[in-house]
Amino acid sequence: METRYYEVAGHRFCVSGEEDVFTLMSNYEPFACADGETVFALDVENGDAPEYVEEMRQEDEGQTIICGHTAAGEAVFEFLRPVGSKRPEVERHRWGVTAGWLVCSDDYSQGRLITTGKHEKMAIDNALMIMFALATADKGTVLFHAAVVSYKNKGYMFLGPSGTGKSTHASLWQRYIAGTALVNDDNPVVRISEDDTATVYGSPWSGKTPCYRSVHYPLGGIVLLSQAPYNKIERLNGIYAYAALMESISGKRWDERIADGLHQTENALASSIPVWHLECLPDEEAAKLCNETITQ
Repeated sequence: METRYYEVAGHRFCVSGEEDVFTLMSNYEPFACADGETVFALDVENGDAPEYVEEMRQEDEGQTIICGHTAAGEAVFEFLRPVGSKRPEVERHRWGVTAGWLVCSDDYSQGRLITTGKHEKMAIDNALMIMFALATADKGTVLFHAAVVSYKNKGYMFLGPSGTGKSTHASLWQRYIAGTALVNDDNPVVRISEDDTATVYGSPWSGKTPCYRSVHYPLGGIVLLSQAPYNKIERLNGIYAYAALMESISGKRWDERIADGLHQTENALASSIPVWHLECLPDEEAAKLCNETITQ
């Protein structure tokens, strides 16, 4: 077994496993760091399926994640891909092929990922995203479902449901607005400091567009996107800004510690960072309207 350390948004974590595990983790190499105190540790291993009671399930980006708990109170997450394999040695549900089970301590500081040999990289990435999000939820840190660009040394984040056009809008900024660069295409991290300053970070998780950059910028603005046959942007305030943020942050909100941590961070962001709603076409005008409005 080998152990390697990584740091994202100032939080260090470690992964232990056989050498072949790390061949699947090239996207984590820009975040490699020295050993030290960690917010969580994950062991990747082969083994038997854990027995657990299901609490809920969610569909996300072509996969299913089942959440539950063992009799001992450990949290369990089962990762499934859509049914496609007919090989009997792979654990299957009618919802998909099991890629692995993540079993965590109740504070998410220790976890073990039991893999099945199928879709192993998906299982590793899911396990690390979940552990990172839940272990840091009470540390002023949130993992967003969003695209982020940098412009004039600030980060600007685009939110919206899958298929809304977050990646498209980020690419329009890169094409038409000089000085723009992609920070992350799907899973950036935002961290609030003690003085309520918000910083957005790149991460090892970036959806369909590979963008694994260990960079960070002051968060300059947040834009909720929706498709429309015109281009129009307006500022959101109060509960509307809070709701726009909440929909793009996942977490076990039935867990009091996590729910309280997420609420505090969401409230701090809604109170200190401009939040906008952009109804738009996927065109140059939309990118320029957005840029001219939110970077003033």
